[in-house]
Amino acid sequence: MSCPGKAIACAAIILGAALAPGVHAQDFPTKRVTLVVANAPGGGSDLMARLLAQKLQEIWGQPVVVEYKPGAGMVVGTNFVAKSAADGYTIGQVAMPHVINPSVRRDMPFDTVKDLSGVTMNTISHVVITANPALEANTLTELIALAKKLPGKLSYATAGAGSSMHLTGELLKIDTGIDMVHIPYKGAGPAFPDVMAGRVQIMIDPLHSSMSYIKSGKLKPIAIASPRRAAIAPNIPTIAEHLPGFSVLSINGTVVPSATPRAIVNKINAAFVATVQAPEIRVRLAELGLEPVGNSPEQFDAFIRTELEKWAKVVKAARITAD
Repeated sequence: MSCPGKAIACAAIILGAALAPGVHAQDFPTKRVTLVVANAPGGGSDLMARLLAQKLQEIWGQPVVVEYKPGAGMVVGTNFVAKSAADGYTIGQVAMPHVINPSVRRDMPFDTVKDLSGVTMNTISHVVITANPALEANTLTELIALAKKLPGKLSYATAGAGSSMHLTGELLKIDTGIDMVHIPYKGAGPAFPDVMAGRVQIMIDPLHSSMSYIKSGKLKPIAIASPRRAAIAPNIPTIAEHLPGFSVLSINGTVVPSATPRAIVNKINAAFVATVQAPEIRVRLAELGLEPVGNSPEQFDAFIRTELEKWAKVVKAARITAD
């Protein structure tokens, strides 16, 4: 900047420009905030968003509106966020497709790392492998042995091709050298009856949606895909106990356009962390089978990068593409 003869005025302008982001962040938010859900209303993502929005509204003293933009495996809604003004007023809710889509979809309209910044991982939920009660295998060790004895004869059901559950199964196959056939369904609903009837031997699905079948004895648990046991089912061992380093977490997180000033990102982070850690919210999350996290933007960004690399390798090895 050149300000000949106007040094004092120039200095004031420069100082004002430098302080503007901080001042803006200090006052944020001063108007309505939109929380974008990349799924249709009525599902788990919707419940989570409305739960967060209500508490955020109390913290900020400003309206927090949930807006739905479903389509293309969550790409439509996340793309809307990536292309939005980088002022903190449009926030995106993301889940596991956020780190899987770049590997399974050829024409991504945004760059997951360059165009979006992580705010925080809100919650995690656990993925569980269950089986028909009549299956010979009762443990992961026995399942692997049975699959090796019967290559290509065992099948596992998931809620859809390219889902985190599907990739969990493929990662297990890669890490153990077993051969199981994937049977994708359009949602978990129609898959459960087939597994319970023995038409498909194995099911991979979120733990919270499988718990009622486990408790009733209609399905037997084999292992949790998370690196640690689940608080709601501590008796179910993890895959990592047999295969050290194995880790699949189903997550719910928050992102904003990458150009959003860091001070605003930190302000949003603080509000979301306070929200998921609030006692009344923790109770509701537990009812939904979710465990609160609330980590830093840097930690969430690091998780995203690591997961992108991991699933890219799995997708390539398994030759997975989106429907």
